[in-house]
Amino acid sequence: MSGVEKSALRIRKLRPEQDADISLPKYMTPHASGMDICAAVKEPIVLAPGEIVLVPTGFAMAIPRGFEAQIRPRSGLAVKHGIGLINSPGTIDSDYRGEVGVALVNFGNKPYTIKRGDRIAQMVIQKVYQLQPEEVEMLDETSRNTGGFGHTGIS
Repeated sequence: MSGVEKSALRIRKLRPEQDADISLPKYMTPHASGMDICAAVKEPIVLAPGEIVLVPTGFAMAIPRGFEAQIRPRSGLAVKHGIGLINSPGTIDSDYRGEVGVALVNFGNKPYTIKRGDRIAQMVIQKVYQLQPEEVEMLDETSRNTGGFGHTGIS
């Protein structure tokens, strides 16, 4: 047994006739933590350096209660072309039922073309814990306490 708990993630193609050629999110290897997501663009989109675009995926989903989907950049696109997500990771809550969109940004110095069916991001499903905020007058102290950014040194 793999030791990995498997549950169903209900996914609905929003334009099944138009997007029959677009793959649903899928794991590309047996031990992948993220599913690749494809672009459901009608025509290629040229993403200029510094430009941001919301790319349609053609699907909606029903994430089980108590989970979220995190949309993350694909490492190959980031390293080779400077393509990332402007809100990384993006969060999709379990009560959202609209089309999943991927907010790509070109951090590179050359235009990048997004074509129909390109794998543009990955989606990781994570457990969510909700805690009830409680206002207090004091917090317990720790050895770090209020040490912020860089408090342990640069290297």
